[in-house]
Amino acid sequence: MLTTTVCAALSAAGLAVAFLTAFRRRFAAATRIAAFALVPVGLAMSGLIGLAGKIGAAVGGWAADLVLKPTVWAGFAVLAVAFVLYVVGRFAGKRARRKAVESGPQPRATDGAPGRAVVSGTANAPAVGSGTASPSASTGQGRKPAPGKDAKPSSDDDFSDIEAILKKHGI
Repeated sequence: MLTTTVCAALSAAGLAVAFLTAFRRRFAAATRIAAFALVPVGLAMSGLIGLAGKIGAAVGGWAADLVLKPTVWAGFAVLAVAFVLYVVGRFAGKRARRKAVESGPQPRATDGAPGRAVVSGTANAPAVGSGTASPSASTGQGRKPAPGKDAKPSSDDDFSDIEAILKKHGI
Protein backbone atom coordinates (compact mmCIF):
# COMPACT_ATOMS: atom_id res chain seq x y z
CA MET A 1 0.00 0.00 0.00
CA LEU A 2 2.82 2.39 0.83
CA THR A 3 4.58 1.50 -2.43
CA THR A 4 1.53 2.42 -4.48
CA THR A 5 1.21 5.75 -2.66
CA VAL A 6 4.85 6.62 -3.28
CA CYS A 7 4.54 5.70 -6.96
CA ALA A 8 1.37 7.81 -7.31
CA ALA A 9 3.14 10.78 -5.69
CA LEU A 10 6.11 10.44 -8.02
CA SER A 11 3.82 10.31 -11.03
CA ALA A 12 1.85 13.34 -9.86
CA ALA A 13 5.05 15.34 -9.38
CA GLY A 14 6.29 14.31 -12.82
CA LEU A 15 3.00 15.27 -14.44
CA ALA A 16 3.16 18.67 -12.71
CA VAL A 17 6.62 19.25 -14.19
CA ALA A 18 5.28 18.16 -17.60
CA PHE A 19 2.40 20.65 -17.28
CA LEU A 20 4.80 23.48 -16.44
CA THR A 21 7.00 22.54 -19.38
CA ALA A 22 3.98 22.55 -21.70
CA PHE A 23 2.96 25.95 -20.28
CA ARG A 24 6.33 27.27 -21.54
CA ARG A 25 5.43 26.03 -25.05
CA ARG A 26 7.92 23.17 -25.05
CA PHE A 27 5.42 20.51 -26.04
CA ALA A 28 7.86 17.84 -27.24
CA ALA A 29 9.79 17.96 -23.97
CA ALA A 30 6.54 18.00 -21.98
CA THR A 31 5.37 14.88 -23.78
CA ARG A 32 8.60 13.02 -22.94
CA ILE A 33 8.41 14.13 -19.29
CA ALA A 34 4.77 12.98 -19.05
CA ALA A 35 5.74 9.60 -20.49
CA PHE A 36 8.42 9.08 -17.86
CA ALA A 37 6.12 10.41 -15.13
CA LEU A 38 3.55 7.70 -15.82
CA VAL A 39 6.07 4.85 -15.46
CA PRO A 40 6.01 4.55 -11.61
CA VAL A 41 2.22 4.35 -11.34
CA GLY A 42 2.14 1.90 -14.27
CA LEU A 43 4.69 -0.35 -12.56
CA ALA A 44 2.74 -0.25 -9.30
CA MET A 45 -0.60 -0.99 -10.97
CA SER A 46 0.79 -3.91 -12.99
CA GLY A 47 2.44 -5.50 -9.95
CA LEU A 48 5.97 -5.33 -11.32
CA ILE A 49 7.26 -3.49 -8.25
CA GLY A 50 6.18 -6.41 -6.03
CA LEU A 51 7.82 -8.77 -8.50
CA ALA A 52 11.04 -6.77 -8.28
CA GLY A 53 10.91 -7.12 -4.49
CA LYS A 54 10.51 -10.88 -4.78
CA ILE A 55 13.38 -11.06 -7.26
CA GLY A 56 15.54 -9.04 -4.86
CA ALA A 57 14.75 -11.45 -2.03
CA ALA A 58 15.56 -14.42 -4.26
CA VAL A 59 18.88 -12.90 -5.31
CA GLY A 60 19.68 -12.24 -1.64
CA GLY A 61 18.96 -15.87 -0.76
CA TRP A 62 21.10 -17.04 -3.64
CA ALA A 63 23.97 -14.78 -2.51
CA ALA A 64 23.78 -16.29 0.97
CA ASP A 65 23.93 -19.78 -0.55
CA LEU A 66 26.89 -18.69 -2.67
CA VAL A 67 29.03 -18.32 0.40
CA LEU A 68 27.93 -21.54 2.05
CA LYS A 69 27.47 -24.15 -0.73
CA PRO A 70 30.41 -25.58 -2.73
CA THR A 71 28.07 -26.74 -5.52
CA VAL A 72 27.41 -23.10 -6.38
CA TRP A 73 31.15 -22.53 -6.78
CA ALA A 74 31.38 -25.67 -8.93
CA GLY A 75 28.59 -24.25 -11.10
CA PHE A 76 30.61 -21.06 -11.60
CA ALA A 77 33.61 -23.16 -12.58
CA VAL A 78 31.53 -24.99 -15.20
CA LEU A 79 30.27 -21.65 -16.55
CA ALA A 80 33.83 -20.33 -16.73
CA VAL A 81 34.98 -23.40 -18.68
CA ALA A 82 32.04 -22.99 -21.08
CA PHE A 83 32.91 -19.33 -21.63
CA VAL A 84 36.59 -20.09 -22.26
CA LEU A 85 35.68 -22.83 -24.75
CA TYR A 86 33.35 -20.44 -26.58
CA VAL A 87 36.01 -17.72 -26.82
CA VAL A 88 38.64 -20.21 -28.02
CA GLY A 89 36.22 -21.49 -30.65
CA ARG A 90 35.57 -17.96 -31.92
CA PHE A 91 39.28 -17.16 -32.18
CA ALA A 92 40.01 -20.46 -33.92
CA GLY A 93 37.24 -19.83 -36.44
CA LYS A 94 38.51 -16.32 -37.20
CA ARG A 95 42.04 -17.61 -37.59
CA ALA A 96 40.93 -20.36 -40.00
CA ARG A 97 38.98 -17.86 -42.11
CA ARG A 98 41.94 -15.45 -42.15
CA LYS A 99 44.30 -18.23 -43.30
CA ALA A 100 41.87 -19.24 -46.04
CA VAL A 101 41.71 -15.66 -47.31
CA GLU A 102 45.49 -15.17 -47.16
CA SER A 103 46.25 -18.38 -49.03
CA GLY A 104 43.97 -17.33 -51.88
CA PRO A 105 42.07 -19.59 -54.26
CA GLN A 106 43.41 -23.08 -54.74
CA PRO A 107 44.30 -24.28 -58.28
CA ARG A 108 41.65 -26.56 -59.75
CA ALA A 109 42.95 -27.74 -63.11
CA THR A 110 46.10 -27.59 -65.21
CA ASP A 111 46.38 -26.49 -68.82
CA GLY A 112 48.86 -29.20 -69.82
CA ALA A 113 52.05 -27.26 -69.13
CA PRO A 114 54.03 -28.62 -66.19
CA GLY A 115 54.09 -26.32 -63.17
CA ARG A 116 51.34 -23.98 -64.38
CA ALA A 117 47.92 -24.08 -62.80
CA VAL A 118 44.88 -22.32 -64.15
CA VAL A 119 42.37 -21.01 -61.66
CA SER A 120 38.89 -21.11 -63.12
CA GLY A 121 37.43 -17.73 -64.00
CA THR A 122 40.72 -15.85 -64.18
CA ALA A 123 42.19 -17.12 -67.46
CA ASN A 124 40.15 -14.74 -69.58
CA ALA A 125 40.00 -11.87 -67.09
CA PRO A 126 41.44 -8.59 -68.36
CA ALA A 127 44.31 -6.86 -66.63
CA VAL A 128 42.85 -4.26 -64.31
CA GLY A 129 44.32 -0.80 -64.00
CA SER A 130 47.23 -1.24 -66.41
CA GLY A 131 46.17 1.59 -68.74
CA THR A 132 48.93 0.79 -71.26
CA ALA A 133 46.82 -0.56 -74.11
CA SER A 134 46.46 1.87 -76.99
CA PRO A 135 43.12 2.43 -78.67
CA SER A 136 44.62 1.51 -82.06
CA ALA A 137 45.45 -1.96 -80.79
CA SER A 138 41.86 -2.66 -79.85
CA THR A 139 40.09 -1.31 -82.96
CA GLY A 140 42.84 -1.42 -85.54
CA GLN A 141 42.00 2.08 -86.86
CA GLY A 142 43.36 4.37 -84.14
CA ARG A 143 40.00 5.36 -82.68
CA LYS A 144 37.86 4.14 -79.81
CA PRO A 145 34.67 2.22 -80.61
CA ALA A 146 31.38 3.98 -80.01
CA PRO A 147 30.00 3.20 -76.56
CA GLY A 148 26.76 1.66 -77.79
CA LYS A 149 27.77 -0.20 -80.96
CA ASP A 150 30.43 -2.94 -80.77
CA ALA A 151 31.37 -2.43 -77.11
CA LYS A 152 29.62 -5.45 -75.60
CA PRO A 153 31.35 -6.29 -72.31
CA SER A 154 31.76 -9.94 -71.51
CA SER A 155 30.72 -11.30 -68.12
CA ASP A 156 34.35 -11.04 -66.94
CA ASP A 157 34.49 -7.32 -67.78
CA ASP A 158 31.36 -6.58 -65.74
CA PHE A 159 33.01 -7.33 -62.41
CA SER A 160 36.60 -6.31 -63.15
CA ASP A 161 36.26 -2.91 -61.44
CA ILE A 162 34.70 -4.54 -58.38
CA GLU A 163 37.52 -7.09 -58.26
CA ALA A 164 40.06 -4.26 -58.46
CA ILE A 165 38.48 -2.49 -55.50
CA LEU A 166 38.39 -5.68 -53.45
CA LYS A 167 42.04 -6.47 -54.29
CA LYS A 168 43.01 -2.91 -53.36
CA HIS A 169 41.53 -3.41 -49.90
CA GLY A 170 42.99 -6.89 -49.51
CA ILE A 171 39.68 -8.73 -49.62
